[in-house]
Amino acid sequence: MKIIELHKSVTESNDRDAEKLRNELKERGTFLINVMSSPGAGKTTLLSRIITDLKNELRIAVMEADIDASVDAEKIEALGARSIQLHTDGMCHMDAGMTRQGIEAMGIEEIDLAFLENVGNLICPAEFDTGASKNLMILSVPEGDDKPLKYPLMFETSDVLVVSKTDALPYFDFDMEKLRERVRRLNPKIEIFPVSAKTGEGMEALEAWLVKETKEWKN
Repeated sequence: MKIIELHKSVTESNDRDAEKLRNELKERGTFLINVMSSPGAGKTTLLSRIITDLKNELRIAVMEADIDASVDAEKIEALGARSIQLHTDGMCHMDAGMTRQGIEAMGIEEIDLAFLENVGNLICPAEFDTGASKNLMILSVPEGDDKPLKYPLMFETSDVLVVSKTDALPYFDFDMEKLRERVRRLNPKIEIFPVSAKTGEGMEALEAWLVKETKEWKN
C-alpha cells in the first residue's frame, strides 16, 4: 500500500493552480470528482459500490485523503481499483497543489474516472478548489435534512448531491422533499441522487450520470 505525506500548498493562487490542473486532466481524458461529506456519511461504501458496478465499463482510481490511517485505500485497492492514501499533514481539506501531488504519485495513465475522497467535514473542503472536474457531496439520511441551513457553502459549491443510506429512511425523521427545496434554493442547478449503496436503490441513475459525464469529458 502506497502512502504519501502531503504538505500545505505554498502557491500564491489556489484557484489558478486548480484551473491549470483541470485543463491538464481534460487534455489527458481523466474525469476527476472531488467527493466531500461528513465523517461516516458513507463515502468509501459508495465508492466501493460504484467500483464494483462500473469496473468493467470504466477504468477507475481513487485518492483517499485523511489526516492519518490507510484503511480506506486498502478497501478500495482490494476491489481492484488503483488507489493511494494521502495524509494531509493535519490539514482539514485538500487544495489544488495537494491534489496534484496525489495525482502525480498515483498516476492516472489509462484512468477514465478518478475520485478524490476529501477529508471528512462540511466546512473546509467547500472553500478550496481542488482542480476537480465536478464536486460531489454526500449527505446521509441519519445526518438530517437541515444541513443546507447549517452548511450552505458546501451545497452551493457542489455540482452533485448524493443522499446516502436511504434504506434508513423509515427510522429517521428525514423529509426528502424539504431537503430538495432547501438545496435548490441555494443551488438550482445541482443534481440530486437519493441512493442506498447497501441495497443498490438509486445507484443505477447515479452510475448512468457518472458514465455519461466521464465520456463527455473526453470529447
